[in-house]
Amino acid sequence: MSERVAVRKTYKLFIGGKFPRSESGRSYLVQDSNVSLASRKDARDAVVAARAAVKGWAGATAYNRGQILYRVAEMLEGRREQFVALGVPADEVDAAVDRWVWYAGWSDKLAQVYGGANPVAGPYFNLSAPEPTGVVAVVAPERPALLGLVSVVAPAIVTGNTVVVAASPAQPLAAVTLAEVLATSDLPGGVVNLLTGRISETAPTLASHMDVNAIDLTGVVDAELAADLEVKAAENLKRVLRPAPADHDWFADPGVTRMTTLLETKTVWHPKGV
Repeated sequence: MSERVAVRKTYKLFIGGKFPRSESGRSYLVQDSNVSLASRKDARDAVVAARAAVKGWAGATAYNRGQILYRVAEMLEGRREQFVALGVPADEVDAAVDRWVWYAGWSDKLAQVYGGANPVAGPYFNLSAPEPTGVVAVVAPERPALLGLVSVVAPAIVTGNTVVVAASPAQPLAAVTLAEVLATSDLPGGVVNLLTGRISETAPTLASHMDVNAIDLTGVVDAELAADLEVKAAENLKRVLRPAPADHDWFADPGVTRMTTLLETKTVWHPKGV
């Protein structure tokens, strides 16, 4: 009787709530596993999926979005040992779970804190309310692999945006495993789309894409590439979050800047009744 041959896992992309291989058929080896190498077409497909999900996700109640983010935290907690087995430190997994819960709690408070009634001269109500900006492209930081990814994805989606994430090519396994968590957490397909492979190949496509409304360059470490991406983003006036400093403390209080930067303010006037 011959020995059993183990089946090597192939980590796929996460686009539109599904796990397709790269349309190019390419992959690369990480920790004895195959990881899909996303192409420019994969990036465009991910933007299409993200755009299709905007209406439903932005239109969901803040309570519903918060409950889904909390469900992600529950599912992540349940797979804690799997992330540890991939090499993610246990304290980082715990911090990532806590970060999901923290952002989930903000879902129904943003409108109260960053919206409100404005004082005006006249018999009118003048009301401002925060709204999502749309599709956000994100370049995730390489380290910490899991906490860094959660810290850039959660603030974008809790505010009603949808995202296309370019995961770090050096640390992709935690990212794709997180995608498996998202797929089983009631998150609608297309709200989060994840690409693995070369940042230099997918990020320029996302930066120049006319259906992307904002780009977060947090994980870009090449200053020349970051500058080029900013130039491409300017073609349709994308909102740009610049790369994080090398000494950024991902375990510290994240604050609200990542959420508020990805919000637009809508102001309406309404006459007061007699």
